[in-house]
Amino acid sequence: MLSLTFKNLWARKWRSIMTAIAVVFGIALVAGTYVLTDTTTQAFDEIFVKSNEGTDVAITARSEVDQEDGSTPSFSASYLKRVKRVDGVELAAGTVFSPGAILDRERDSTGGGFSPQFISSTLPERLESLDYVEGTVPAGPGQASLDKAAAERSDLGLGDVVTLVGTGKAEPFKLVGLTELGGASFGGTSIAQVTLPIAQRLTGKQGEFDQISVAAESGVSPEQLRDRISEVLPDDLRVETGTENAERNADDIREGLSFLTIALLAFAAIALFVGSFVIFNVFSITVAHRTREFGMLRTLGSSRNQILRTVLLESFIIGLVASVVGILVGLGLAQGLSAILAAVGAELPANALVVLPRTIIVSFLIGIGITMIASLIPAIRSTRVPPIAALSETVAAGGTSRVLLRGIVSAVLAVVGLALIAVVLIGGLSGGSAALKMGAGAVCVLVAISIFSPQLVRPAASAVGAPLERVGGLIGRLARENSQRNPSRTAVTAAALMIGLALVSFVTVFASGLSSSVDKVIEQNFVGELVIQNSGGFLDFPPKAVEAAGEVEGVEAASGQRYATALLDGKGTSISSIEPSTVAEVVTFDWNEGSDQSMTALQDDQVIISEGVADSQGAGAGDRISITSQKGESKEFEVTAVIAPGTLGLTGDLVVTQDTIGRFFGVDLDSSGLVKVADGADVDQVQQKIEDALKGPFPTVDVLNQQELKDSQQEQINTLLAMIYVLLALAVVVSLVGIVVTLILSIYERTRELGMLRAVGMSRRQIRRMVRYEAVITAVLGAIAGLVIGVIFAFLLGIPLEGDGFTLSYPVPVLVVILILTAVAGVIAAIYPARKASRLDILEAISYE
Repeated sequence: MLSLTFKNLWARKWRSIMTAIAVVFGIALVAGTYVLTDTTTQAFDEIFVKSNEGTDVAITARSEVDQEDGSTPSFSASYLKRVKRVDGVELAAGTVFSPGAILDRERDSTGGGFSPQFISSTLPERLESLDYVEGTVPAGPGQASLDKAAAERSDLGLGDVVTLVGTGKAEPFKLVGLTELGGASFGGTSIAQVTLPIAQRLTGKQGEFDQISVAAESGVSPEQLRDRISEVLPDDLRVETGTENAERNADDIREGLSFLTIALLAFAAIALFVGSFVIFNVFSITVAHRTREFGMLRTLGSSRNQILRTVLLESFIIGLVASVVGILVGLGLAQGLSAILAAVGAELPANALVVLPRTIIVSFLIGIGITMIASLIPAIRSTRVPPIAALSETVAAGGTSRVLLRGIVSAVLAVVGLALIAVVLIGGLSGGSAALKMGAGAVCVLVAISIFSPQLVRPAASAVGAPLERVGGLIGRLARENSQRNPSRTAVTAAALMIGLALVSFVTVFASGLSSSVDKVIEQNFVGELVIQNSGGFLDFPPKAVEAAGEVEGVEAASGQRYATALLDGKGTSISSIEPSTVAEVVTFDWNEGSDQSMTALQDDQVIISEGVADSQGAGAGDRISITSQKGESKEFEVTAVIAPGTLGLTGDLVVTQDTIGRFFGVDLDSSGLVKVADGADVDQVQQKIEDALKGPFPTVDVLNQQELKDSQQEQINTLLAMIYVLLALAVVVSLVGIVVTLILSIYERTRELGMLRAVGMSRRQIRRMVRYEAVITAVLGAIAGLVIGVIFAFLLGIPLEGDGFTLSYPVPVLVVILILTAVAGVIAAIYPARKASRLDILEAISYE
């Protein structure tokens, strides 16, 4: 049987290769995801280990709630004296390591996009982790060093001027040193070092440290010193050995990267799910073609188990080869994904590619498992035809019992899928478990539709094929009838494309809704004409920029906003700030309780809450709620108003004053500034005046009018959309490969028929047209079903988001373009099968069995 299996695979090598391709893309994405994240994680591990190489004990502040920017609280520098007095301490020094902006000669960022930049203070030589590969350590107030990779990106050298921006105005520094952290790569991150007093002033942390690094005396272990220091410091400070600190930071990075791993593996699962349809179809057709062969083997004494093992062995070999190729392709894909992330400003640290045994084992298990599971039903079917029936010219197809079984299974799956989706939507669930339920529900619904779709193929193909029949005449009619001849095959082939297009249309509709919803919020709630934000649109900027804008001639009011995460009832909750004296001039809200006066009268011990918080806390105006800051300090605030839903992220779930978010929650940088232009003033002229006033002291900010703000938001959405389309393209390509394979196998199945058509006068060109029409019908069937399902899913997911101001927008022209492109893709997919069909030898085809 083994030799027979290899002969069959070799005899049908192109079919086997095309079947393997259905698995290769999914496995490549699985392997590429693991390689990318493992490589990045190892690079971070190296960074943190090297950063603590000379540090025996590290002291940092505890953080009770993670912030979106990853920042941690600073703490009083007075604790350094206590640490130095501890027995066994040879050297201790405080340091600042805080987000900032680093600009080159032209005042362009040395990083950009999502890649963070840090302002750091120097440390004594024994504790210093950075190696100075050129120049010297900064010693004076006007000197700075920069990591070598950032200097090379910006074409900076010793003696050049770099500009650093912290919480105040931009300041120039002479570049006196270039640094490296061992052999570790920072990715797109930049680190500038200055002396400790300068770093504290730049970052607004006078009298504070982000960390105290300690070196132990000879004979004192890090663990011993850690325990001694812990006894003299309060509980809100975390005391760790250097190794523990590195491991904790590395764990935090792994947790932070988990979203990327989950997202990429989800796309891999989509590609494999689509590929399983292709594999099922290929093996179903192949088994049908080899019915007489299996019958002959049964007649010669082969058992059903031997036939089953033969088919499963073929699928095992195909899965094995596909997994090997997928892993190799995944190595290149990991580099490609890294390049894509770098292109959108999220370059990750990376050294040599890391391929762990887990990556190989998981890839093989998934690749082989998917292939064998997808081929299992055709394999079992191959054993159920009696030898005598198999040797006859025709084999009976499945009867009404199979149709009934399909109907029952599809109905059960549809009910289960809709129930899972309803639980998430009605229950208002969120997080990973909600996403898992929603995904499982969507899969159940898609599989249910796929199982039931053969019953819909004949009327659907008739409707889709009617225009082709009118255009192509007899050729179009033959193509339509061919697509209806085997509804199961057409349905499975179209289903593979349906899944890919359902996701494409879902993302398209959802992104369009998000974009229009943001525009609506800007138009309705933002009564100011201009917005100040960081040049990249993601990072914070000095609050004095908003103050400076407010002093420009023609500006009636300028109000800053800040964001943070706080704990409410033990859960992370978004919190934003307003400046009561100016906020009413730039924004307006709808209210469940309160009015715009609630904003202007807001005090430092008061809070405005969202409707969601009001419902979860059972709170309203006049009640008090306890909020916990990042440092773990709790404080009660009086609720003065409840904002009605519909702001879509313009505020957090909690709103406090600007002073409160700075003093109690430790946020001292603005996320945005809203500007109201005075009546009668020209908006464009005022915008230019603000830009001129800010470009010197605050070069990291942009001033945007409302349309520019919309365009900026749209650009961010489009960037994310492009990345999603690239990943979904893998699933669409797999489904198109399925069309190619199905058409090729269909041509083998209809060899005699095609020969007869050629014999009675059909030209090669007409044969090619007929096959292309078949491909178009199948592709359009899948596309229409996919578009409809995608729109429905987007509608369902939009329901629970309506309360936040999200409204769906249906980009009909874009969806029509997707449908047309799918039809064109079907034509392209049919090129090779059509040529193959047209080149059949007439006499050989007529005599073919």
